[in-house]
Amino acid sequence: MNRKELLEKYGILVILAVMIAIFGIGNPLFLTASNFISIVRQIAVLAIITVGMSFVLISGGIDLSVGAQLAFVGVITATLCTKMNVNPLLSCVIGIVFATGTGVINGIFISNTHVPPLIATLATQQILRGAAYIISRGKPLYGLQESVQFIGQGYIGFVPFPVIIMVICIALGFFVLNKTYIGRSFYVIGSSEEVGRLSGIRTKWMTTIAYGLCGFLTGVSAIIMMSRINSGSPTVANGFEMDVLTAAVLGGVSVSGGEGKLFGAMVGALIIGVLSNGLIIMNVSEYYQMVIKGIVLALAVAFDSIRNGKVKGGI
Repeated sequence: MNRKELLEKYGILVILAVMIAIFGIGNPLFLTASNFISIVRQIAVLAIITVGMSFVLISGGIDLSVGAQLAFVGVITATLCTKMNVNPLLSCVIGIVFATGTGVINGIFISNTHVPPLIATLATQQILRGAAYIISRGKPLYGLQESVQFIGQGYIGFVPFPVIIMVICIALGFFVLNKTYIGRSFYVIGSSEEVGRLSGIRTKWMTTIAYGLCGFLTGVSAIIMMSRINSGSPTVANGFEMDVLTAAVLGGVSVSGGEGKLFGAMVGALIIGVLSNGLIIMNVSEYYQMVIKGIVLALAVAFDSIRNGKVKGGI
C-alpha cells in the first residue's frame, strides 16, 4: 500500500485523533466519558442524514433541502400532535412519509427535467422553509406528549435512544450500499449515467430511490430533533445541510459521484460532532464556529477535487 492509499484510508482517523488530543489539552472536561456520550447523542441526527446524503452524492446528485425538511417535518408532526390531537405515533409516521415523499419528488423532478440537483433542491429548500413558517405562523409549537419526547431524550439503560436509532440507520445504509443491487447501481450511475443506462440500469428509478431514501432518513432525523428540542420550530436546522455535506465529503464521499464509503462518512460526521462540541467547550463564539466549519468544507471539497484529478492548470 503506497503513501497515497494510506493517506486516503487512514488520514481521516488521524485528523479525528489530533482533534480529540487538541481539545483534550485545551479543556480536560472534553475527555470525560459523559462528554463523549453527549457527542455521540448530539451527532445522531447528523449521522443519520449523512447516510442519506451519501446515497445521493454517490449516485451523482446533491440535496440542499435536508435542513428545511427537518424544520418542515418537525412543524407538521408537532401540529398533528398538539393542534389536531392525532395519535403521536401516527403523527410521527405521517411526518416521515412527508419527508420521504419530498425526496421522491426531488428525484423525479431532477431525473426527468435534468435541472441541476443543486438548483432543484435549493428551490425545495425555499419552499419547505417558507411552508414551515406559514403553517406555524413563525412560532415554535410546544406541548409534545411524553411518548414523543422519549424519542429524542430517552435512554434504554445508559444508551440514549437516538443513538440506537442512529446505529440501526447506519446498518441499513451499509446493507443498501454493500449488499444490494440498488447500492451497486448508485455507484455506477454516479460514475457515468450513460454507462448505467447502457448496462440496463433504470437510472431515473435509481435517482429517485436515492433521493427517496435520503428523504426517509431525514424524516427520521426530523422526529428525533423535534423530540430533542421538545417543539416543532420553523427556524431549526438553518444551514444544517452544510454540516451534512461537510461530514460526507470529509469522509471521502465524492461530490462528483460514484465514489465513497459509508464508514468514512460516519467518521466525517464524528469529526463535525467533535469539532462543534470542542469549540463550545472552549467557549469559541458561534460566529467563529461558522467560519471554521466553512473553511473545513472548502478544504474537504478542494481535497476531493485534487484527489479526483479535477484541478486544471492555466492562468
